[in-house]
Amino acid sequence: MQSFLDDFRETIETAEKRLLTISEPQSQISRAEGKWSPKEIIGHLIDSAANNHQRFVRAQFNDELAFCGYEQEDWVRVQGYNQEPWQQLVQLWKHYNLHLLHLMSLVPEQTRTKPRATHNLDQIAWKTVARTETVTLDYFMRDYVTHLKNHLRQITDT
Repeated sequence: MQSFLDDFRETIETAEKRLLTISEPQSQISRAEGKWSPKEIIGHLIDSAANNHQRFVRAQFNDELAFCGYEQEDWVRVQGYNQEPWQQLVQLWKHYNLHLLHLMSLVPEQTRTKPRATHNLDQIAWKTVARTETVTLDYFMRDYVTHLKNHLRQITDT
């Protein structure tokens, strides 16, 4: 688990440096028609952090990994991320994820690795898992970080 947490921290710190090299005007430009701008991608990652924050906490108090989803496109649209300052969004993203890193580090191994038969990761995980398969909170937390890295690549690899 420690190597996973170290990698997550490295991802946050490295991404912050790269993201802050993007200018305010560049952060508002979509990569392609119908795609999110860097600001909107970071906004989506903030939304993802907010939703998964409560999921990671709640998972420690019950035997299920079944949570409400959210309408990602609508969340990005109504929050007007392109109108917020780029550096402010990057800092919010960074600090929220550092808090999630802290939270993940506190989850007891027994809780993290406990098999959960009831879940809806077929709907809410990035790499979905069939409802007939058991899952763990550890899988769900790692899936969160994999999702985050995928979106960061969309910004930094363009």
